[in-house]
Amino acid sequence: MSAKNNRFSGEVEKAAAVLRHATSLRPTLGLILGSGFGGALARMEVVREIPFAKLPGFPNPGVAGHAGRVVVGKLGSTSLIALLGRAHFYEGHTMQQVTFPVRVLAAFGIQTLLLTNAAGAINPKYCPGDFMALSDHINFMGVNPLGGPIEFGLARFVDLSGLYDARLRRLLIQSGRKTGLKMHEGVYLAVSGPSYETPAEIRAFRRLGADAVGMSTVPEAMVARQEGLRVAALSCLTNLAAGVRRTSISHDEVLSMGRRQQDKVGGMLESFAMNYGTTE
Repeated sequence: MSAKNNRFSGEVEKAAAVLRHATSLRPTLGLILGSGFGGALARMEVVREIPFAKLPGFPNPGVAGHAGRVVVGKLGSTSLIALLGRAHFYEGHTMQQVTFPVRVLAAFGIQTLLLTNAAGAINPKYCPGDFMALSDHINFMGVNPLGGPIEFGLARFVDLSGLYDARLRRLLIQSGRKTGLKMHEGVYLAVSGPSYETPAEIRAFRRLGADAVGMSTVPEAMVARQEGLRVAALSCLTNLAAGVRRTSISHDEVLSMGRRQQDKVGGMLESFAMNYGTTE
């Protein structure tokens, strides 16, 4: 392993050690909360809160709606660790940096990772305010997060079939419907951003089989699979994608829809957290 890789793996262990020192809880469930999802953990009993800046190697998110904090605590009777916000590839971070928090969570000891994001609806049957549990993805970001030198003795060639755990997906859908959310399952297409897609791109993505489009999640999911974690992912469909409607798209709209759904999302996450052990 090169000196550069040694430094990177060392930073992962340093950050995981900070988390271990900060709390005696050892949750097996981890969450990464995307745009507008931060308030969804209002019901969480927080034991410890740590800014990303206090964790060696953690990239600081620079986008509104991403608080940049790690919280450890309990949701109902379930211990969990949650990242409030994420760094994005379009901010100038490398894929190694974007996915660094996932490797830290794995080193900390989680076994299951739930990813959330805000996404644009491509499927004409979907509406803003609906939610989609990911059944698969299409990586249109132009880069693979598993490329480059092999890290930590992990697999070089990673099988992504069944990446999004079917039992966890069913539990997400059940939990969402229980709290009054309109739930779908479908294919998420990831682009690098930061511009929103053109109507022509959306037409092409629809032909490829995409139901929703966003700028995150896929790199984290792929690294989580390489790390041996079970993965589930949830999109809040905050807007109709370009060309599906005639009006313009803004980040303020994305955040606003996420905030309006926070109470129901909080209930869904609590239900999911309390019952996810039954899927193991």
